[in-house]
Amino acid sequence: MSSSQIKMLAAPTAAAVPADVLPAEAPPPEVSPRGGIKQFLPQTMFGRSLLIIVMPLILVQAIAAWAFYDRHWQTVSRILARDVAGDISVLIDTMAYVTDEVELTHLMENVSGQTELNITLARGQHLPNPLPPDDPSVEPLLRAAIAERLHVPFTIDGVSDPQDILIAIDLPQGVLGVKVPRKRLYTSTTYIFMLWMVGSSLVLLSVATIFMRNQVKSLRRLAAAAESFGKGRAVPFFRIEGAAEVRQAAVAFLQMRDRIQRQIRQRTEMLAGVSHDLRTPLTRMKLALEFLGDDGSVAELKSDVAEMEQMVNLYLDFARGEGTETPVETDVALLLEEVAAAMRRDGAAISLDEGDSFVAAVRPNALRRCLNNLIANARRHGRHVWVASEPAAEGLDILVDDDGPGIPAEERERAFQPFTRLDASRNPSTGGVGLGLTIARDVARSHGGDLRLETSPYGGLRARVHLPR
Repeated sequence: MSSSQIKMLAAPTAAAVPADVLPAEAPPPEVSPRGGIKQFLPQTMFGRSLLIIVMPLILVQAIAAWAFYDRHWQTVSRILARDVAGDISVLIDTMAYVTDEVELTHLMENVSGQTELNITLARGQHLPNPLPPDDPSVEPLLRAAIAERLHVPFTIDGVSDPQDILIAIDLPQGVLGVKVPRKRLYTSTTYIFMLWMVGSSLVLLSVATIFMRNQVKSLRRLAAAAESFGKGRAVPFFRIEGAAEVRQAAVAFLQMRDRIQRQIRQRTEMLAGVSHDLRTPLTRMKLALEFLGDDGSVAELKSDVAEMEQMVNLYLDFARGEGTETPVETDVALLLEEVAAAMRRDGAAISLDEGDSFVAAVRPNALRRCLNNLIANARRHGRHVWVASEPAAEGLDILVDDDGPGIPAEERERAFQPFTRLDASRNPSTGGVGLGLTIARDVARSHGGDLRLETSPYGGLRARVHLPR
């Protein structure tokens, strides 16, 4: 059987599972926008927990304040106002029996000293008729108490003097002026009550904030460990602390990490054995072909063996991923310069736009393999390649552009599927075996980033690699 017939029989095997029937990878979940009242609520657990504590506290204090002002404040203020009205009523009743001017003066002085009311009498004067309208918001309880005890015209002025309330009463002898100190109408327990209520609330809120911060701190550490593990970085053993549910989640995360790392080690060890088992017969076949001569059929078999070896290497690279390479702090800008310089030595036409320094914990060899695959793909389909980097949200974007034919938007996601080539000829001389973009995206996502295909401003395809910090 000739090598061309062998290729015809082997071709259907490579396409036995069409790429378009493979399940597409689900896109990353998007955070739905917060609407209505939710957009005004805290988004962090710490803020929501404090809100759960603060809202009942505010509600209880509002109810207590309302009950105080409606019951205690009104009752005490009404009693004080009645006391003042009673003192004035007793004085007026007594004045009706005193006809001597000296005794009347002595009576008013004595009452002023005993009741702290400053009393004066303007003889021969009377209040205007009709009386000027009083401000209904000024001392309504005192006005009601005086109107209940006295049945004579009077006015109340609570605005002119900040220290006293001025009362003018129309009597047959004249206008009786009474200065009532405000302290006789108000009680200091109001301010003490408010001070204790607000002070105790602040103390309770401070204690709750300290406790909630300690509880949320353990969740933040767990989230940071999960994020580091998702980016392929080492996650050292962190202390399990916090509430029982948080400790349970931390233990489950550590167990999941150990299982994933154990599976990766087992896969790497298995692939190392597969690599040895596959390369050994290929080496024997290559050696045997060297002794068969240089006729046409032998050359075709050598080409087939070389193609098989390339497919095996690419498949192992895809399955192995970045292996056991440890992430190290690397300047991505310098890594781009090294990759571009290596490609120029290989004869590629590359323009590098050197961006700012960007240091991140990455796997240098894996990232170099990702960039090599993208640049090789751009070089294969275009005449010139442009490589640049630009700052992005929480990281860096690496751009690889070419001036080739590009890929239609509806075909770009399918290009990432393993062993999928958009070139219908499937000729190895015009492309690989359909693993370059798959490996590149696998490496990008193992760093916590992603790889997207876009339309290049140069007319071809743009590959955008996002690397988080």
